[in-house]
Amino acid sequence: MRQPTFPDESFERFRKPTRREKFLQEMEQVVPWKRLRKVIKPHYPKPGNPGRPAIGLERMIRLYFLQHWFNLSDPAAEEAMYESFSMRKFVGIDLGREHAPDETTICKFRHLIEKHDLGVKLFAVVTKHLQEKGLKIGTGTIVDATIIEAPSSTKNESGKRDPEMHSTKKGNQWYFGMKAHIGVDSQTKLIHSAAVTAANVHDSQLLGDLMHGDETRLYGDSAYTGQREVMRERAPRVKDFTNRKSYRNRPLTEQDRASNRVKSRTRAKVEHPFLILKRIFGFTKARYRGLHKNATRVFVALGLANLYMVRRKLLCTP
Repeated sequence: MRQPTFPDESFERFRKPTRREKFLQEMEQVVPWKRLRKVIKPHYPKPGNPGRPAIGLERMIRLYFLQHWFNLSDPAAEEAMYESFSMRKFVGIDLGREHAPDETTICKFRHLIEKHDLGVKLFAVVTKHLQEKGLKIGTGTIVDATIIEAPSSTKNESGKRDPEMHSTKKGNQWYFGMKAHIGVDSQTKLIHSAAVTAANVHDSQLLGDLMHGDETRLYGDSAYTGQREVMRERAPRVKDFTNRKSYRNRPLTEQDRASNRVKSRTRAKVEHPFLILKRIFGFTKARYRGLHKNATRVFVALGLANLYMVRRKLLCTP
């Protein structure tokens, strides 16, 4: 048994568990660590290779997930290992015996995930894991998209904005960045499909990619109106429950407005995953240049958002 070292929690007589510690304890139990390791292991450096010694794979996965949960850059993730006891404990680092992974190591692991397109695979593994736990995807799908802004400044080495990001207008406001498109189960609110595009791509163009094919009902805002052929091609039994859209010479009738209000009670569930992604995980801005790197972050974050939404159900499942 190792001897406790200051500031080990065993010395803190009146210590109270924080919300962060409770959250990490929950995620410790619900994340399918073994399956995730299996996806990444073939691409991870083997021990004994030339260069600096490889750090344990699960330790790097845990650190990578901390970046998503707490919106940490690579340097901030390294500093968090020295500043936060709860994060250090979650990763499994004992500063009495070893250094924490530096920002270069953290950056290289992130690049490995991006290089091999593992973000989509990790999202798929989490989805399959939840289905095996009894959280099935039903026949109702809600589709929507959210804008994630990117830096519009040209004060960088190239003197230009990110060429893969674009501008779009929403209401009277212009935004520069990308869009995250998702398909959500209308009962469980679990995300089953996702896509990432530049911000100027219209929501309706990704409709087919957001359906799993067994839908009987499809909900969406007025941006998806008039896409019945795409819906039927993807899911032959689907019924269109997207909101009616008004036109210049054809305003909505009172019946149309009432119908939209009823549909919106179900459609509003799609905002819950966006709340987790942007408010709880802090993913409101694109951190990297290029769509591919940010898309990888989106897919991993959406998989973690699914686990977050159903974590209490999973804790009660044997």
